[in-house]
Amino acid sequence: MKAVICNAFGPPENLVVEEVPDLTPADDQVLIDVKAVPVTFPDTLMLEDKYQFKVPLPYIPGAEVSGVVAAAGKGVSNVKVGDRVVASVGFSGGFAEQALAKGRDARILPDAVGFAESTGLGYAYGTTYYGLKWRGNLQAGETLLVLGAGGHLGMTAIEIGKLMGATVIAAASTEEKLDLCRQFGADETINYASENLKDRVKELTDGKGVDVTYDPVGGAYAEQAIRASAWNGRFLVIGFTAGIPSVPLNLTLLKSCSIVGVFYGAMMANEPELGREVMGDLLEFTASGKLKPFISARYSLDDAAVALRTMMDRRAIGKIVIEP
Repeated sequence: MKAVICNAFGPPENLVVEEVPDLTPADDQVLIDVKAVPVTFPDTLMLEDKYQFKVPLPYIPGAEVSGVVAAAGKGVSNVKVGDRVVASVGFSGGFAEQALAKGRDARILPDAVGFAESTGLGYAYGTTYYGLKWRGNLQAGETLLVLGAGGHLGMTAIEIGKLMGATVIAAASTEEKLDLCRQFGADETINYASENLKDRVKELTDGKGVDVTYDPVGGAYAEQAIRASAWNGRFLVIGFTAGIPSVPLNLTLLKSCSIVGVFYGAMMANEPELGREVMGDLLEFTASGKLKPFISARYSLDDAAVALRTMMDRRAIGKIVIEP
């Protein structure tokens, strides 16, 4: 089978596409003919050995796949050959024509959910839904500020925030991204390349500030967002595409606000029952049309380096996928 191989840590341009031996599932595994794989920011960090989890070289990038079960180990009972599934494959193995996953980590796709649309539900929508509902306790009628709103994670926060009944303020760096945010339901927008984030939030909330902030960006925007927090606000730490920020902790005292970490992958390992509940809800929302994942670009395995470079340079709008 064909696969994308990382032989040495470095830029995506160093990746190679090679023929590798076919895979055989163990008793507790399924073999999946891969139809779609999401391209995520952690994929880019792993390429340069900057992620919190390390993978031995050589490895195949990609942590989640969707496709059709080609073979199943004798210990697998929840899915069978021919089923359409979405599955976590750990931290590597997805950018290939076939991939192995634990049977317990594979979920049958509803007929109404496409392969590309289902990918990233765990990474992006899972992070967002877990973060907003279980970590941020977002309530209907509250105000949600989404940083990096034009990216894959940010778009999911707009969708789920609206689904949960919040007023959503989307902040991004270009008008093109903000136009898309408005199409996906954002009530207000902020261009933080040309506007002061804290001042604009205060204007839009009549001086109250926001109840929940969803931050996959970090960098200089984090402190501005916390300064724009409402009393008892919750600041959700999602990621650091602009760098890891340093925040004056006296701000949390002055506003009685909380800084809350959101790590979906660790939750899945520590609270698997909750993880299954989150994923089940997301598949139901997608099948019913309540969530409509936006796919802006599709790439072949041969163009995986281009897809990863687009993500690294923060030029991706919405979700981008590899389709082997």
